Amino acid sequence: MRTHQAALLAMATAVPPYRLEQSAVAALARRVYADSFARYPKLVDVYANTGIEQRFSAQPLDWFEAPHDWPERTQAYIEGASALFIEAARRALARARLDARDVDVVVTISSTGIATPSLEALVAVEMGFRPDALRVPVFGRGCAGGVVGLSLGARLAQAAPGEVVLVVVVELCTLAFRADRSTKADVISSALFGDGAAALVLRVGDDEGSIAIGATAEHTWPSTLDIMGWTMDPAGFGVVLSRSLPRFIEQRLAAPARRFVRRAALTAPQLVFHPGGAKVLEAVERALELQSGTLRHEREVLRTHGNMSSPTVLFVLERALQRGMRGPALLSAMGPGFTVCFAALEVGHG
Repeated sequence: MRTHQAALLAMATAVPPYRLEQSAVAALARRVYADSFARYPKLVDVYANTGIEQRFSAQPLDWFEAPHDWPERTQAYIEGASALFIEAARRALARARLDARDVDVVVTISSTGIATPSLEALVAVEMGFRPDALRVPVFGRGCAGGVVGLSLGARLAQAAPGEVVLVVVVELCTLAFRADRSTKADVISSALFGDGAAALVLRVGDDEGSIAIGATAEHTWPSTLDIMGWTMDPAGFGVVLSRSLPRFIEQRLAAPARRFVRRAALTAPQLVFHPGGAKVLEAVERALELQSGTLRHEREVLRTHGNMSSPTVLFVLERALQRGMRGPALLSAMGPGFTVCFAALEVGHG
């Protein structure tokens, strides 16, 4: 490994305690969204067509039947996200054979709740971080946040060779479920999103057997702010999710992806994409002229965990590594902006 490159020393994932079977979520949705289903009968089919069998949630299913205001959702976010942060971070550090006091920089990626002080400060004492650790909280990157966190962590590690950078990506998407809203976007999001966290440990140095982080980049398409994001009101976040997203990906993804592959000098890289949904994965495969079903790790994670927003692509990466992925790889995710993010990896170089 070239010593100026950042290395991914270890990674870990975590999910909250409540398992939500898709059939149970669909039954709840029939009660909550009865009026919407009456107006749009085909919406009922979305729960069966997502490719999702189960998801995980920081709250039990019956929590979502009652109304919750912004303070209640915020408290649920702080408690649930803090627990997932600690679980994922401790696992990753243990795998890297490091302690929390070895961490020099903590990057926190999250867009599904607001906490000030931010999450890494809230858990600092329990984690055992040093008082002089640099804190870098990042909000608003949505589903792209996993690749953003890896890219930012790698750059921070390169800026201070030898320092340990911990990146924690945590989302509680289910807390945005709104019984008081019944747009098509709300119904679709209730069929897709779950909760989860991932943690990465990075450092620059000659770390044998680690994963080298190469070039990183992102591309934001102008005038696409309405494709994905949040609105905000007294009850909480409201999802913005355009029905044009799969078509947009199919038509626009290929050009920036190919530019990045050329710039990063990647030869036949293995692909690791964020599985935003079944239709999104189909659109990615068509855009990149892949055989249908190529993104199998993505579909496995989607089936067992749903779309957890930012950490999902890291769950896919973890699964691909467990299944023996080696050589060059392209990590990619898309999120609000509308933006696509890329990172080049070299696996098994040591």
